[in-house]
Amino acid sequence: MKVIFAGTPEFASHTLQKLIDSHIEVVAVLTQPDRPKGRGMKLTESPVKEVAKKNNIQVLQPNTLKDEEIIEQLKAYQADLMIVVAYGLIIPSVVLNLPRYGCINIHASILPRWRGAAPIHRAIEAGDKKTGISIMQMDAGLDTGPVLKMQEVMIEERETTASLHDKLKEVGADLCVQVLKELPELIPVSQSQEGVTYAHKIQKKEAIIDWHESAVVIDRKIRAFNPFPIAKTKVNEQEIKIWQAKVLSQKAEQLPGSVVSVTNQGIEVATSEGWLLIEQIQKSGSQKMAVKDFILGFPIKVGTVFG
Repeated sequence: MKVIFAGTPEFASHTLQKLIDSHIEVVAVLTQPDRPKGRGMKLTESPVKEVAKKNNIQVLQPNTLKDEEIIEQLKAYQADLMIVVAYGLIIPSVVLNLPRYGCINIHASILPRWRGAAPIHRAIEAGDKKTGISIMQMDAGLDTGPVLKMQEVMIEERETTASLHDKLKEVGADLCVQVLKELPELIPVSQSQEGVTYAHKIQKKEAIIDWHESAVVIDRKIRAFNPFPIAKTKVNEQEIKIWQAKVLSQKAEQLPGSVVSVTNQGIEVATSEGWLLIEQIQKSGSQKMAVKDFILGFPIKVGTVFG
């Protein structure tokens, strides 16, 4: 089976490598153009491009898939299938219909829940107990196509987007290889019209902590926004980022955002409902660190108000 692979981030590159290791014939790779990155804003190749180059697979990096030139180029491969994983460009209907088996997409949720750009973040933020991988036949809609195969993954109590991402990339890659083996026999199942939710793209402003929310809600956001964009607050006019925290069940009688205790175990902060124990923290220009190390150079007193 001849495959065109379309993807950009590390989540996608893991699937590409799995396909190569499984001796799937990947005839070409589509990925986003190189982007400036880091302090020096140096042009950087995507993780998918790096894997493709190491394996001598032709890489295409168009700014759009709507131009006739790229459409003709893709048609020339006479591919049986296109596999799309977090590619980042809209795929027009003419391209969806080029391969013999069309295009399939690996999506990091149990569809129709969390269609859209940030399904891992939103599942944690919402307090979902489980998520998973859906492999669907792509159509013109946003993650609306019929599903070929699904696999559920439990969300642990202290799961972060980073840890859940790593679980799901493994499941997605393995499930994709399984689908390819069974593809001619698989019957796509239409998504339910009930339970549809949308995982809108993460905005940096969402990471600003509102201490008038409950400890449970704030903790979910801290975990959802780890490793990006990282939950943040202010103390003594300085911005700090919070990487890890834990919900405490104490009754919150203090002003939301008030520091009620500082120990080597963490900084306890009152919220509208319960306390939050901050365990890992970072100030601007520094590395993230445990609170016991942080307070040596940045003392925080009981009664200090965050926000």
